[in-house]
Amino acid sequence: MKHLHVPTVEKMLEEVKFPDKNVTFAKNLFLKDKKKKILYLLIAKHDTNTDFKLLAKFLKTGGSNIRGADADKLEEILKVKGGSVNLFSILNDSEKKVTLLMDQTLYEQELIGFHPMQNDATTAISKADMEKIISLSAHEPLIIDFTKLATEQKDNKAKPEKKQKVQKKEKKEKDEDLHELGITVTRDEDFSQWYSQTITKSEMIEYYDVSGCYILRPWSYGIWERVQRFLDDKFKLSGVENAYFPMFVTEKALTKEEDHLEGFAPEVAWVTKSGKTDMKEPIAIRPTSETIMYPAFAKWVQSHRDLPILLNQWTNIVRWEFKHPTPFIRTREFLWQEGHTAHASKEEATTLVHEILGYYEGVYQEMYAVPVIKGIKSKGETFAGADFTTTVELFVPSNGRGIQGATSHYLGQNFSKMFDLWFENEQ
Repeated sequence: MKHLHVPTVEKMLEEVKFPDKNVTFAKNLFLKDKKKKILYLLIAKHDTNTDFKLLAKFLKTGGSNIRGADADKLEEILKVKGGSVNLFSILNDSEKKVTLLMDQTLYEQELIGFHPMQNDATTAISKADMEKIISLSAHEPLIIDFTKLATEQKDNKAKPEKKQKVQKKEKKEKDEDLHELGITVTRDEDFSQWYSQTITKSEMIEYYDVSGCYILRPWSYGIWERVQRFLDDKFKLSGVENAYFPMFVTEKALTKEEDHLEGFAPEVAWVTKSGKTDMKEPIAIRPTSETIMYPAFAKWVQSHRDLPILLNQWTNIVRWEFKHPTPFIRTREFLWQEGHTAHASKEEATTLVHEILGYYEGVYQEMYAVPVIKGIKSKGETFAGADFTTTVELFVPSNGRGIQGATSHYLGQNFSKMFDLWFENEQ
């Protein structure tokens, strides 16, 4: 619904008559903690008493530290002007510089009214759609019950206060300075914020201006180098050698196996221009290397004496995922190794599949001291083009989710038939 510019929800309620009487309107506050330098977007029911002192108590910060954030930060991070901030704008915060706060009362409403990125229009969305927007933004909202906080504050005032020792001003300021340098939230309080602070304040990650891509600083890259050494030594024990194949794959090769492509199609990044000139044929950046490596295998294998081929490459791949980018968990470009092998028999191939999975298990349990669950993927989660996929899975206690740690696949003859990979045996 279009209307005059209304900079506040109070002004909107005065001047705008929304056709649906069941809509609950939201007020949207862009805030900052001046001490901890943390930004917040608070979405609340228009008549909720969003007392900043109660909010500071909930966030475990100083009573007078919460205040309105600067307009330039609003435009820089959420890409909206003052008076137009809303839930939709959190989608622009790809680097998670803003913590999302949701009023419990508003969160329970079935139809919520917002500005759609400008204050001369208002739209209503369902609770389910609101949750989809939050999910797409990759922000884990903190739900705040202001009514409960106000009741608790009232009860506490009625109780006699215990005398506390007065700290010296110098010690207090020193403690605050030290707190600034460290992690300001615990993992149990806000896992997303804790994780973000941990990887940036430990100088493992630096954010980059291409969404979903990150700079690995020496501390994190050093961990990767240790993983490489650990696995490389193990692979060589199994007779695997390192090689390197190009990062580009032709459309013809990539589309040769429909099931395989279907598994990656939404994530494939394509090169379509050379300078300002359109290319005659688009070239894909590898999401994985089966369709790059196996045509070469077909040239190299003629006799049973050419088998097995046991090759690995340490490289990077690109998967332009639309899900939530998270450093080290889900990124659009990432470092990995991929081993590809060709064997004369199923028994020989499956033995190596499980052998390599054991090496992956060793990375987590011997190097990281992180337990994993080893097993076989369900049919629905099997790698496209594989007969079966073995995996090591990790568990995240804070949210109850599982994360795939590494996979080792048995591809059967799916790709060998596709790329005419045959050999003559003794007979």
